[in-house]
Amino acid sequence: MSSESVGGILGAIVAAVVLAVAVVFGPIGQFGKPARPAKVEQPAAAPAPAVPAPRGPVIREVPNQ
Repeated sequence: MSSESVGGILGAIVAAVVLAVAVVFGPIGQFGKPARPAKVEQPAAAPAPAVPAPRGPVIREVPNQ
């Protein structure tokens, strides 16, 4: 095999890979791809503010003996 034929084979392989990537990721439209649903924006309901837990020192009763 001459270097020209090896180069031609490798070029054909690279071209096939590039073409496959272009078909998969390219902008071909909706061919083979599911339609994207329209986004429906829902009004955001303000969550009720959480009541913080009471904070402070922990006081424990110590028995006197």
